[in-house]
Amino acid sequence: MERHTIEPRPGWQETVERQGLVYPLTRYPDGSLRPYWDESAYYAFTPAEVEALEEVVGELHAMCLAAAAHIVEKNRFADLGVTDPRLAGLIAESWRRRAELPSLYGRFDLHYDGRGPAKMLEYNADTPTSLVEAASAQWFWMEDRFPGADQWNSLHERLVGAWKRQAALLPPGPLHFAHSDGDESGEDLMTVAYLRETAEQAGVETEALSVEGIGWDRLAGRFVDDRLRFIRSCFKLYPWEWLATDRFGPHVLETLDNGGGTGTTCWIEPAWKMLLSNKALLAVLWELYPGHPNLLPSYLDGPRRLAGPQGPGWAAKPLLGREGAGVTLHGPGSGPVPREEACCYQELAPLPDFDGNRVVLGAWVVEDEAAGLGIRESAGPVTDEYARFLPHVVL
Repeated sequence: MERHTIEPRPGWQETVERQGLVYPLTRYPDGSLRPYWDESAYYAFTPAEVEALEEVVGELHAMCLAAAAHIVEKNRFADLGVTDPRLAGLIAESWRRRAELPSLYGRFDLHYDGRGPAKMLEYNADTPTSLVEAASAQWFWMEDRFPGADQWNSLHERLVGAWKRQAALLPPGPLHFAHSDGDESGEDLMTVAYLRETAEQAGVETEALSVEGIGWDRLAGRFVDDRLRFIRSCFKLYPWEWLATDRFGPHVLETLDNGGGTGTTCWIEPAWKMLLSNKALLAVLWELYPGHPNLLPSYLDGPRRLAGPQGPGWAAKPLLGREGAGVTLHGPGSGPVPREEACCYQELAPLPDFDGNRVVLGAWVVEDEAAGLGIRESAGPVTDEYARFLPHVVL
């Protein structure tokens, strides 16, 4: 794994915007615009590194499914902050009927520097983004700059194949694709638009919709779209913890199609994905697989041995969050720091530093298979909304 600088392509911004990356720049607090898509550098991997990472991702995904089964079997929903018995019951039912429910993709965030084993930082299996740049923009960049090279990137083909295989699980009628109008950057809009395109290539009938455009027909007791048609199935780039608890949350739970012919609306990702996108999963994994080379010690009741004069330090991560929100880092030797909100306390693993850039690997899973890689860099120790996306090649 090596980082190389390179001259960006002439007109790169217009090029990636035509490819669907309509958010190539990020606005910083000082008002300046700086590249989010950053092709002034790239990462190069060997085939052996990629093969090893694929194996790690496959094993981690299988371990996460085993941890989800453990949470359901042992009724550990309170550890996830799920205190509503009804919601817990629906998640458990969704897990038991998962073979009947469409489920598409997820993204592991990994600590990896090309020398030691990859370490799991977290798993976003409900609403992962940075998909357009990983699946599309970096592939076209490689074809322009390194024709004949390769890339860990079978995302597009696997997504289309997944829709083809799972089309039979969808209820009759169009599959709606919904994003939130609250996203000002356009990232959520284009992520959903790209996934809708993969579904259409698989022969699935689709419709576009915003979450705010979803209506409720009180007479029929059904969700409807902006043309008053029943929503029988919907891919939503909208976290389950919001969907289940906002104003229409009770209707979501009342009408949830959890397989077996029950309910009237099938949501994708399904409710069981809440088991994987919660940071409590990290602590459950460490309980089930203590000392595993691809895991970091993690706890729910405090930093334990990670704190104190001899401790290696820790990261406190809220159970639910996106783009590093609420994450605090505590260096070696730090004493315990109380947090009011429920957190997972994970051993501190400073991100690998390449020429002053802190890097995290985003390893994609489609259905149950490793499918590709996206790389983000940050100037600070936490990968936040100001991180940059860099392409990669396999040489």
